[in-house]
Amino acid sequence: MDRNIVVEPLRTVHIADQEVELVERKGLGHPDSIADGVAESVSRALCRLYLDEYGKILHHNTDETQVVGGGAEPKFGGGRVTTPIYILMVGRATTEVNGEKLPYRETALDAARKYVESICAHIDVEKHVDFDCRIGQGSVDLRGVFEQKAVLSNDTSFGVGFAPLSDTERVVLESERFLTLKLKKKLPALGEDVKVMGYRQGHKIHLTVAAALVDSEVANPTEYASVCEEIRSKLLDQATKLTRDEVTIDVNTADDPELGRFYLTVTGCSMEAGDDGSVGRGNRANGLITPCRPMSLEASAGKNPINHVGKIYNLLGNLIANDVVKETGGNIKEIHVRILSQIGKPVDQPQVASLQILPADGVKLAQVKGRAEAIADGWFERIDTLPRLLLTDKLSVF
Repeated sequence: MDRNIVVEPLRTVHIADQEVELVERKGLGHPDSIADGVAESVSRALCRLYLDEYGKILHHNTDETQVVGGGAEPKFGGGRVTTPIYILMVGRATTEVNGEKLPYRETALDAARKYVESICAHIDVEKHVDFDCRIGQGSVDLRGVFEQKAVLSNDTSFGVGFAPLSDTERVVLESERFLTLKLKKKLPALGEDVKVMGYRQGHKIHLTVAAALVDSEVANPTEYASVCEEIRSKLLDQATKLTRDEVTIDVNTADDPELGRFYLTVTGCSMEAGDDGSVGRGNRANGLITPCRPMSLEASAGKNPINHVGKIYNLLGNLIANDVVKETGGNIKEIHVRILSQIGKPVDQPQVASLQILPADGVKLAQVKGRAEAIADGWFERIDTLPRLLLTDKLSVF
């Protein structure tokens, strides 16, 4: 198949040679990430329902989840949640097939509850969260579904990707993962709502970390300060293993002990008391927010993995970029991938797949061009493997 894959030089200053770089990651407990996670968990649950019943993923999009912050009264030693968090699931799903109604609401609500419970250790989903499913209904005649030979794009949209990660990007990404996946197990006072903002100037990386602490695990301001220092110290040890640049870290800079102001929560999540969240306002498909790199505003979480290019092409852009870097043996400094669909056309035949490449010093573009084209073409050939990778947790969308 002749695809429009275009390889051209990337005419930019390499990210590592730019004087200033900004990178952000919102942690798994951040309200925007909770919205992403709920939307994606609902989509995957619906995929499994459709596959179990009909052997095929049917139309759905659940990418409009909203998190509305509740109310809480945190205090040292333990406070209370006063108003439940409200999580609204909206979108569209196939709710009826050949006249047979499907348990889509139960499936969506169960998936949302299980996801929040798996992420937020101090949230009681029965007491602290009101879940509301307003997913719109749609019916389908399976004869039409199975007669359609090609998978057609449902939108004219684009996705992007880039590789490899810079030191700053890697430090930010791994810092949040270290806090929420490792340090939290040893430090119960650390909540799941963590945000890491990275700023590099020259060869100095500075991280600003916002980390919600759990009030029942902290007795007083002195202990609070000790926990913050432990977070800073342990994170600094981790970060300095990832880069030769100088790293400095600040934790919870909005605190003001004299005014009694601390980032203290009952549940370890700021959504307990007014912080809201929406799908698509947080991390991009590669897990980062990178204003110094190409980005798409498309929300990947919750979109169906069959023909919604707003999801598929952002995932594919990063997969292609990473594979090109890996398989060209260090001959590429930086690659940007941009893929554009056209509504109604096969998803494996984009309008254009643009690969912009900055070769390593002494390497000519012609030396890597053919391999890059082949890698991109190969991913379009097996684009139908993405749903399986998502459903087996081999890919993340935020």
